[in-house]
Amino acid sequence: MADYEHLNVRQGDAVATVSLARPGARNALNARLIGELTRCMEELAKDANVRVVVLTGEGDFFCAGADIGYMRDTANFSYEENVEDARRLAAMFGAVDGCPKPVVARVKGAAIGGGVGLVAAADVAVAEEGAVFAFSEVRLGVSPATIAPFVMRKIGLSQVRALFLTGERFDGVRAREIGLVHEVVFEEDLDAAVQEKVEGLLAGGPKALAATKALLWGLRDAAPGEVTELTARRIAELRTGEEGQEGLEAFLQKRKPAWRKEL
Repeated sequence: MADYEHLNVRQGDAVATVSLARPGARNALNARLIGELTRCMEELAKDANVRVVVLTGEGDFFCAGADIGYMRDTANFSYEENVEDARRLAAMFGAVDGCPKPVVARVKGAAIGGGVGLVAAADVAVAEEGAVFAFSEVRLGVSPATIAPFVMRKIGLSQVRALFLTGERFDGVRAREIGLVHEVVFEEDLDAAVQEKVEGLLAGGPKALAATKALLWGLRDAAPGEVTELTARRIAELRTGEEGQEGLEAFLQKRKPAWRKEL
């Protein structure tokens, strides 16, 4: 694993915890952090020792969106430079969304703008009750364009229209109601709740988890006539594969499968 300036990465027991590490700036995104997180997720995707990724922020905030200095820089970019910068930002969200390992977002404090985009790109999100969320871009005269595909797939067009256009802030409870996060807990229970999600994910077969994520991505873009063939081939591959055979044998023999790892 590479050394990073704005990330802390801890690995152990098949879990990698990736922490945005700019606590003095509320873990706001700048060009360096965007590049580092993209590379980190791409590396973890290939690491056979990692089965689950936890994405969080150092200190009291998850991610406060774009860094002020970074926004100032982009304001001075040419149109072409802004297009390239937006592509790099999209690649970061895509690296989180496309990681074959399950990604759990641990949300504390606030997730604003691009920070909410990271939450939306994760597979599972757990937030403290007092966490604050907002898509505040329109209030700065811009648009949450880069995160829009990830957020819209997560919470749907109706919620996106209301929240993108008003820029209003909302809490963890509403985030759960609209499907942005999956569980909301008191601050003191956040780590235990994340741990529970991680343990549940580690109970699944690594290949089955990756195959299921790939299946869901395929179904997003599949034409109606392709769905049956896609799903039939996927289940057949898994049933006849080594992991599927082990899972069935373990079930019949009333034992834990070989991949089952207890933390």
